[in-house]
Amino acid sequence: MTVDEEFHHRDRCAIVGIGATDYSRASGRSDLTLATQAALAALDDAGLSPRDVDGIVRCDMDTVRQHDLADALGIQDLTYWSEVGPGGVAPCAMVGQAVGAILSGQATTVLVFRELNGRSGRRYGLSSTVDAQVGGAGSYDEFFAPYGLLTPGQIFAVMARRHMIEYGTRAEELGHIALVCRARANANPAAQMHGRALSMDDYLAARMIADPLRLFDFCLETDGACALVVTSAARARDGRKPPVLIRAVAQGSGRNPQPGVQFPVLMRESITELPARSVARTLYRRAGLGPHDIDVAQIYDCFTITVLLQLEDWGFCPKGEGGPFVAGGGIDLGGRIPINTGGGHLSEGYLHGMNHILEGVRQLRGESTSQVPGAEVCLITSTPLPPGSALLLRAA
Repeated sequence: MTVDEEFHHRDRCAIVGIGATDYSRASGRSDLTLATQAALAALDDAGLSPRDVDGIVRCDMDTVRQHDLADALGIQDLTYWSEVGPGGVAPCAMVGQAVGAILSGQATTVLVFRELNGRSGRRYGLSSTVDAQVGGAGSYDEFFAPYGLLTPGQIFAVMARRHMIEYGTRAEELGHIALVCRARANANPAAQMHGRALSMDDYLAARMIADPLRLFDFCLETDGACALVVTSAARARDGRKPPVLIRAVAQGSGRNPQPGVQFPVLMRESITELPARSVARTLYRRAGLGPHDIDVAQIYDCFTITVLLQLEDWGFCPKGEGGPFVAGGGIDLGGRIPINTGGGHLSEGYLHGMNHILEGVRQLRGESTSQVPGAEVCLITSTPLPPGSALLLRAA
């Protein structure tokens, strides 16, 4: 018997409530206000009150701490709290922490949240003079900064160029990912890019930010917050809405993980493979499912190239064929694997992957603005780099 079989968590917990604020460029609200609004919305969606919550999980890059939110909500007895990070690799792992707390008896009802004033406050894509000084950033990344590697867009631009050199990937193929996400956002009134159409001509004419990545290859900057409520599958049966079962969750770093936050990954043997490949093996094994069982996916899309690499790593197309796969309609509604049906980070909002989990729940409830007919299994990825995490959700 394997460890996964002996200590399995398959379908034993569920997401019973989801909530979000509006997504904007200037919220006019504090981080704590945003987190509180999203949490209250999630609890209302679940038919619960703050008194029912005894656990909270946060991202370690969040400015709101567990006790801040507990006080704002009036939670009476918090028996569990934890944090996961950094940023984009955290959301699915945060749900995993909630599952672990519930199955170990440390909590019964766990609130998971992420907030950020990502446009009007801290802008995550910017560099600083501190980051460019060796010894100033407190990370191995600092050894790359003096040579001009300062932002996430630059590192993914290097990866995109490598994929183009090795496999012949074209700009138009990356553009198709941007167009698909924009089309889904155009159907979603809550999306930042709702009502703003995007054509291939628009995409190709946009200014180059980090060659070969253009303006629309980059995710949005967003003010907002998302939250969700996790409890046991048994308790979930009494919820206000149909529960969405957590089929499996996984984390992973792959072989020979590099130190630092992100830039040292360019020292890996292959820079066209993300930790998604390692996480995928673990998640599929734990779930007893594979890519052929997945009806819809919410793929972490800080950049278009991140989507393309993950499609290959998660087994939806062979290595090196991500470009033709997306250009051929593989990720469109009605395609092999419809993705980012709320608009994703490229066009809905950038909440470090938490909005992807909320959209996955909507899909399995039949509530999405771009509903995939008969969707029963949804993959959500938090696998940009250098480690990663992921979820498989299943309709109850």
